[in-house]
Amino acid sequence: MGIGASLFLIALGAILTFALDVSISGLDLDVVGWILMVVGALGMVLTLTIWSSRRRSVVTSAPTERRVIEETRDTVPPGTV
Repeated sequence: MGIGASLFLIALGAILTFALDVSISGLDLDVVGWILMVVGALGMVLTLTIWSSRRRSVVTSAPTERRVIEETRDTVPPGTV
């Protein structure tokens, strides 16, 4: 489940629990809303823990070899004597 789906379930559960005042025979919408909010919260926690373990990066510092190249001229430039 992704973050978007988790947020959707939490919002839908909150709407069913707190905003609606409808009664359906044999179905309590408050309980359904609370269940959706709990499932959305669990999905959010699981998604964040799975994503955080994937985003860990390992930085290794291997010694680098530096080469210094010096350029020297053995010849005299033309025009200078």
